[in-house]
Amino acid sequence: MADTDTASSKEVTTRGGAPGPLQSERGTTTIADAVVEKVAGIATREVAGVHDLGGGAARAVGAMTQRVGIGDERTQGVSVEVGEREAAIDVVVVIEYGESIPKVSDSIRENVIKRLEGITGLQAAEVNITVNDLYFPGDEEQQE
Repeated sequence: MADTDTASSKEVTTRGGAPGPLQSERGTTTIADAVVEKVAGIATREVAGVHDLGGGAARAVGAMTQRVGIGDERTQGVSVEVGEREAAIDVVVVIEYGESIPKVSDSIRENVIKRLEGITGLQAAEVNITVNDLYFPGDEEQQE
């Protein structure tokens, strides 16, 4: 019987069950949350139609922390819950105006799952996408 984390609506297997690619007779490989966040963030940015990751406040704080050298834009807008064999991923994105939100969301989900499974060996329990804003060409010029 597998123990699960039920603190949220997500259920990520954390114990028990059959061994996966990260477990062998010789030991276990543990993947840190930060690794999964980076993989998901980079995979999301690879998708056409994604302008940026994170909400407005996260983008503003991220820009300031990156200027002083302590921020990492690869994890901005990404949160994860990692178990021994699978991960649940939440991504907040800004989509370019004119793009189909359902198509971009499907592409994000497919790419994140492909990269997560290929790079880490973890299965994606779920990939939740929040579209926080639309990007219109010229938006940066107005903000400066």
